Amino acid sequence: MEADRAARHLDSGIAPGWWGAPCPAVVVSGRAVVAVNAAALRIGMVAGEQLDRTPLHRLSETSDPGEPIATLIGERSFEAHEVPHGDGTVTWWLVEDTRLRHAHARLRTELDRVQLLSEMCASLPAAADPDECIRVTAQLAADHLADAAWVITPGGLEEFPVTMCVRGDAPVHSRVAVCADELEGLGEVLTGLPPVPSSWIDPASAPAWLIPEDFGEIGSIMVTALPGPGVPVGALVLLRRCDRHSFTEQDEAFARQFAARAGAVISTARALSAQASVTEMLMRDLRPPEPAPFNGVEFAGRYRPASESDFVGGGFFDVYSVDATDPYDASEWLAVLGTVGEREMAAAVLTGKARSVLSALAPVTRDHQLMLRLLHNAVAGPHQVRFPSLALASVTRTGARLHLRLTCGGHLSPLVVRSDGAVEEVSTSTVQSEAMPQIVSSTAAVALRLGDMCLLYTAGITEAVGGPQGDQHFGDDRLRAALAAMANTTASAVAEHIHMRAAEWSEHGHHDDIALLAIAASEGRHLAAVDGRARRR
Repeated sequence: MEADRAARHLDSGIAPGWWGAPCPAVVVSGRAVVAVNAAALRIGMVAGEQLDRTPLHRLSETSDPGEPIATLIGERSFEAHEVPHGDGTVTWWLVEDTRLRHAHARLRTELDRVQLLSEMCASLPAAADPDECIRVTAQLAADHLADAAWVITPGGLEEFPVTMCVRGDAPVHSRVAVCADELEGLGEVLTGLPPVPSSWIDPASAPAWLIPEDFGEIGSIMVTALPGPGVPVGALVLLRRCDRHSFTEQDEAFARQFAARAGAVISTARALSAQASVTEMLMRDLRPPEPAPFNGVEFAGRYRPASESDFVGGGFFDVYSVDATDPYDASEWLAVLGTVGEREMAAAVLTGKARSVLSALAPVTRDHQLMLRLLHNAVAGPHQVRFPSLALASVTRTGARLHLRLTCGGHLSPLVVRSDGAVEEVSTSTVQSEAMPQIVSSTAAVALRLGDMCLLYTAGITEAVGGPQGDQHFGDDRLRAALAAMANTTASAVAEHIHMRAAEWSEHGHHDDIALLAIAASEGRHLAAVDGRARRR
């Protein structure tokens, strides 16, 4: 009967060859299917049915004549093209585009994956903190690869640090008592073994801690490693709800690629974080401290490396209590300022060694020449040809006066600024040569009244190059004039003023390491707290 109907339509004007055309064709009159060709029969279309009851029901809903209509018949997709006839019937030619649709879908998937990797490359390197890298990894995985993602990193005997993220929500850090044997494949990836296929993991066997609150039923689970240097840095666990398709081999391959990049970034962030922590710990004691007033004696220092990018340089200063463990209880102090003539790591090593030796010697001996000799012996070695240049100042207080013993070992002579603005150079001398391994130096005694100040400084101040022409040294004369202008002020004010003048002078030029230490008598005893400790009355 179907063939007879088709034949009657062929006889009524439908083009010859319609019946055997390779594309399915359906003739519709009103809302009824009145004829189909052989190709349409093969996809399940039958003449005599109402169009609304067939997979082509969308054809009766079109409001834009002449435009192809996309429709699905089973798992195959077609574009329906309309050809109207004069008797009111319409022939719909169905051009299959299943392969094209699948190709477009695969292309969209690959473009999404490329976008994800691009977003990953943009987001992860900016997160130098390992925890932030883990957070970004969990969020990207939940938003693009699954409905929820866990990043599990070994870090404890009983509880592991984990980061969980559900699609659309913010990642959450916590610690969970994880037993690797509770989840198929987790123990393998944490120990560096290949991951098991997701099809081997039964969603029903997922431990309770793995299922996010209000997540619903899990449809599929994937576990893959976050590779690190030698051993994985953790595991990435992906969850999909049961209303989504399970992970395919292509999904697993891309997830491993994603995890490999994430693991590399997390490993690098951890290594850099550990290196920065160690560097900070080592460098913390290498920078000059912030001197504080003790029992009517004011110490004020300023420091600036030659390069703005250097954390430490070749200049240093320090203040040690000589006769007491607590500097607030001391009656004598040793102030030290020096340069080591090195750069970067070499400067840090030599500076740290010199400060450690001087810290140990300060309570033992008050003999400056002996200190210089012992320091020379301590730092001398087959690979150490430079000796730190030092200015030593032993400070005691009698009433409102300070008594200083000043010795320079190859260093610039200290300057004393009197309350009336007079600037005096303290004459000290040092002899040291390869032919005379012993250091011969002289010590000068200086008394400071209220309003007087003694300045120890490095050549980075006087040799700072800059000024209006950009090629002039700051020089001794400008330093003396700046000191005279600050006469009868506090040591802190003088140190800040000289440091600021040298910095302004060399703003567009260059300078060596700048270190200066000002010593002055202060009025009374301070009550303010410094470093959490109150200065004694």
